[in-house]
Amino acid sequence: VHVVESGGGWVQAGGSLRLSCAASDFTFTSSAMGWFRQAPGKEREFVAAIRRSDGRSNYADSVKGRFTISRDNAKNTVYLQMNSLKPEDTAVYYCNGVRASSGGDYDSPLFGFWGQGTQVTVSS
Repeated sequence: VHVVESGGGWVQAGGSLRLSCAASDFTFTSSAMGWFRQAPGKEREFVAAIRRSDGRSNYADSVKGRFTISRDNAKNTVYLQMNSLKPEDTAVYYCNGVRASSGGDYDSPLFGFWGQGTQVTVSS
């Protein structure tokens, strides 16, 4: 198994959730790990990434200041702390290796295969 995501659930607007992603050794040695999400009827989009070498992170504008990505290298696990959740954050959240896109930011999925994801539902 490539990755296993967990931690999703239902929460009211303004609430918090913490997602976890347990990754295989092969996946976790990627230069960066990150989170993506897909809302119903929409394309999958980048959320956040964290680099292996120096721990630098980058975020989609829509989640900056609310979400925090972190990693525990001893556990091959990546986390996404989500605070001040909004109904528009409702989506299935996926974890993957991340690579730099043509623009230079780490915001593109590295692998073409995905885990089962974890559902996050935020009610207004």
